[in-house]
Amino acid sequence: MKRLLITLLFAASTVGLAADEGMWLPSQIGQRIKDMKAKGFKLSADDIYNEDGTSLKDAIVLFGTGCTGEMVSPDGLLLTNHHCGYGAIQQHSSVEHDYLTNGFWAMNRDEELPNPGLTVTFLERMEDVTARVEAGEKPADIAKQASQGGKYSVRVEPLYYGNQYMMYISKVYRDVRLVGAPPSAVGKFGGDTDNWMWPRHTGDFSVFRVYADANGEPADYSKDNVPLKPKRYFKISTKGADEGDFTFVYGFPGTTQEYLISDAVAYTLNRANPTKIALRTMRLNVIKEASEADPKVRIQYAAKQARIANAWKKWQGESLGLGRLGTIATKQAYEAEFQRWANDKPEYAHLLDSMRTAYARHEDDFFRREFTAESIFAIEVVNFARWCSGRAGKELKAADKEYIAAFFKDYVQAIDRTTAKLMIAEYLKNIADAPAEWATEVRTAGVERWVDALYDNTALLDPSKVESLLADKESFNADVAVKFMQTFNTDYYRSKGSIISRLPDIARWYKPYLKALREWDTERAFYPDANLTLRVAYGKVAGYHYADGVYHRPYTTLDGIIEKDNPEIYDYNVPQALRDAYAAKDYGRWAQSMYGRTTVPVAFLAANHTTGGNSGSPILNAKGELLGLNFDRTWLSTMSDIQYDPEVCRNISVDIRYVLFFIDKIGGAGYLLDEMVLK
Repeated sequence: MKRLLITLLFAASTVGLAADEGMWLPSQIGQRIKDMKAKGFKLSADDIYNEDGTSLKDAIVLFGTGCTGEMVSPDGLLLTNHHCGYGAIQQHSSVEHDYLTNGFWAMNRDEELPNPGLTVTFLERMEDVTARVEAGEKPADIAKQASQGGKYSVRVEPLYYGNQYMMYISKVYRDVRLVGAPPSAVGKFGGDTDNWMWPRHTGDFSVFRVYADANGEPADYSKDNVPLKPKRYFKISTKGADEGDFTFVYGFPGTTQEYLISDAVAYTLNRANPTKIALRTMRLNVIKEASEADPKVRIQYAAKQARIANAWKKWQGESLGLGRLGTIATKQAYEAEFQRWANDKPEYAHLLDSMRTAYARHEDDFFRREFTAESIFAIEVVNFARWCSGRAGKELKAADKEYIAAFFKDYVQAIDRTTAKLMIAEYLKNIADAPAEWATEVRTAGVERWVDALYDNTALLDPSKVESLLADKESFNADVAVKFMQTFNTDYYRSKGSIISRLPDIARWYKPYLKALREWDTERAFYPDANLTLRVAYGKVAGYHYADGVYHRPYTTLDGIIEKDNPEIYDYNVPQALRDAYAAKDYGRWAQSMYGRTTVPVAFLAANHTTGGNSGSPILNAKGELLGLNFDRTWLSTMSDIQYDPEVCRNISVDIRYVLFFIDKIGGAGYLLDEMVLK
């Protein structure tokens, strides 16, 4: 009976070999290689990860702090998503040089643009250190010892909620230069309207180059640095893949929570997501109105708007998916079966009751913290005051002054002031235990008057006064904006992250719970939750049934871009050169026969298990050749962070042939292709 229920209710997990689910450790891919080969993979486990020689992992980087990139030439050329490079592109943009609208292409290496603070991280090796941790060594001490005095960046991360520990030893390169990017109407084609949706026609790519010192080692930006000679770079497939062909994604997925109990899902679905969606809708509406009225504001708030909107829409899709799958009821049934097994095992019998008690004890408190994070700490002056508080009374470094300049470059007080009024009003309406003295003060004055007085009287928002204010800690602490921030900048109001299950009083139960599940459910394919460490996910190119009578084919083409093209809408106003190439059918070597016509493939679907952090990840064919860059999931897939559904979960990638077509025929930077190995 247990096996029948699990098969019916958790088909994606219990039939793990049939479903394309899982994010697997590269060092342990030998445990999956038989299944991969059965599905079409042509290489060996050592080709994926090899500590004694080079392997595909040496061509992959953590781009910045939350995306993936891949090396595509022997001279340090790197591809990632446009939205991953968006912050760098935006920082180089102005009304006079609007690279967001017009794109940017360096025509030689001297024209490549440096990006202070941007890094790429190469994994050197990974090591299981579970035995050392269990023997009493502290993860921080293990990491410090392996860093060799700072030569390496080292992380020791728990897997399976602490049932296993892996050490990741990496090199971090600090000179990363922008080489090229398409206009936002290509790289972000469709904007928020198309985000998370299918069919998709987004050319979500950007091009960077990694530089090193003369010895190939990490170095700060210098004109004397040289392009990095990576240990490995990807060969590029110009043939593409057909529906049903094997694919795999190799990258840095950020966060999944596949093993949550039903109480956590109920909190997410019924309380957290609806609240966060509503608050972000208000913020986005303010930015949208201001951006439509002023092109300068549109540029200033482009990256901010994208960051806010991405999770906002993802949460909506996640809630729809969890509701459609009945995830709460499914997990409750699974937990009931587990409990029947655990009842006669004293070490496990109490686990679910203990976990539910812990969730009930912390839910209201955590909700208040999440609400504070999405409202009070979404106000820009509050965030700026928090940043400044760590520097008040200290000598400012050059990087601090650069941060202050960057803040004011992209800050519009009218937007922030309006947002503050909305967020404070919502906070007072929804949070009963708001700071009493502050709440009385605001209610007495009225939200509008109180906020106006704050913005009219703070010195923190005067660029000419910030440095002198920071130099005098007493004056800094007396500033009205700083005092507002300090009211909430306590443990009582600060969010301890965005995941309730990571609160220590709750998380401590997941370690024995995962241990028990793996003893009980021997047919389930357990893989560790994502934690922004390198993983392999594999599947195939695949469409899916979106609704009754509606099948979504796995490819979109240039024809679809032209059908959506609209010069009156910023996100759909493609470059004239793209229109001209389409009209003349000037596709060059990138022309493909698809769906009965000659065109250029743009994006495609595959059944690879991905999440945030996989943005920019290479999607590879059975021979390890680059097919495209992963950049999204379908809206119906966003619940896969909690429950994977093999019937509809699909990742979306930009086809490498569209990337190359655009660089070559539209961007006019075809010289870059000479660095690449095209197959």
